[in-house]
Amino acid sequence: MQHNQDGKRELFNTRAGFILAAVGSAVGLGNMWRFPYVAAEGGGAAFVFLYIILTLAIGIPLMLSEFSVGRGAGLSPIGALRKLGGGGWSLLGFMYVITGFIILAYYSVIAGWVVRYAIDGILSGFPANPGEQFGIVTTGMSPIWYHLAIMGTTILIVSMGVQKGIERAALVLMPVLFSILILLAIWAFTLDGAMEGYAVYLKPDLSELLDPYILSQAAGQAFYSLSLGMGCMLTFSSYLSKDSNLGGEATTIAFSDFGVAFTAGLVVFPVIYALGIQGDVSESTVGALFIALPGAFVAMGDIGRIVGVLFFVALIVGAVTSAVSLLEVVAASVIDEFKLPRKPASIAAGVLIALLGLLPASSIDLLGVIDKLAEAMLALGAFFMAIFVGWVAVGAADEMRQGASERSKRMVPLVMTAVRFILPPVILFATTYAFIAVVREYQGAFGG
Repeated sequence: MQHNQDGKRELFNTRAGFILAAVGSAVGLGNMWRFPYVAAEGGGAAFVFLYIILTLAIGIPLMLSEFSVGRGAGLSPIGALRKLGGGGWSLLGFMYVITGFIILAYYSVIAGWVVRYAIDGILSGFPANPGEQFGIVTTGMSPIWYHLAIMGTTILIVSMGVQKGIERAALVLMPVLFSILILLAIWAFTLDGAMEGYAVYLKPDLSELLDPYILSQAAGQAFYSLSLGMGCMLTFSSYLSKDSNLGGEATTIAFSDFGVAFTAGLVVFPVIYALGIQGDVSESTVGALFIALPGAFVAMGDIGRIVGVLFFVALIVGAVTSAVSLLEVVAASVIDEFKLPRKPASIAAGVLIALLGLLPASSIDLLGVIDKLAEAMLALGAFFMAIFVGWVAVGAADEMRQGASERSKRMVPLVMTAVRFILPPVILFATTYAFIAVVREYQGAFGG
């Protein structure tokens, strides 16, 4: 176990620190761009409505499940699942660690691209030919160096510990992210094409709700954007005191995460429609983020340069806080399983992930395949967590009640019913679509 100077497991110092760290884990490149993109693709307001329903029905119960396991065991994924479910369940913990390992290996590469764009925007402005620039940024040694820089920063924060590293970083970085996004959303409201962008983003198309693909996308987004199914929330909750209201924390984190994703859409869509680049955006999420939007910033002139830099700085903050939570899952497991001090465990885990990341840093096609594989692993991890808490773990409901308000305590039976009977079939449905997407991505990238 990880101990502080008193010989006890290190805990978050404040409720705000824990919530901001958990929101930081959830808020990242995926939901700051992926959410508005998928929302527009999936019927606008209809998707947003479906996402909120699924967050209530799936996201919050699943997060509460991870919290009950993490705080109940006071251990990272492998040890927690072994302690509460027996030796065989430690395999699920291993899967969480491997998932975090794989995701961070390519996530840090994309985060490196974001840093490069922000630096270029500050020093020389965004290029007139963003497609050509994207090719330069993603090939050669550049993506490797920036990937290694992101990993070095992440290792430094995690190695400093829960309070001095993770919590302190979250308390500084997350308010910066919120402030930038709110400023950009206010600015976007003043654009000539803002109303058209809002209409596409928010206009309900109820027919889309019946599309199985849209349902699977909304379900996937509910746990993908909330950092569920990979042990992040389980690990963070292992640093919580017993008087924390787990239900209240889960609800606050879920809706804070949704608020950031939704606000990002209020920035992105007015920009897209003000400059008429919706056709350029529809091809891919990566193309939209790294080609269409920089092109839009160029077209706006000086104000576009400022807005673009702020936008990419916000993405950097989201990327770093997410990267920290991913490395923490791996490092905490090394600390708990091998009884290593935090610093060498963080460095060892980070270096191994950085080495694996050299592969996606060298091949954007491979990165795309790994991304889809990771999404499928998240869905699978979420499915088994629901099974574990609903049918295997002893005392999960009691753990949810401990420290809870009277209102939260009354919700526990409803949450456990959802975990047992609603989550498994819905998540299994999303998992099936996720694995189909892996096959399609592989065939598209390598012609297999």
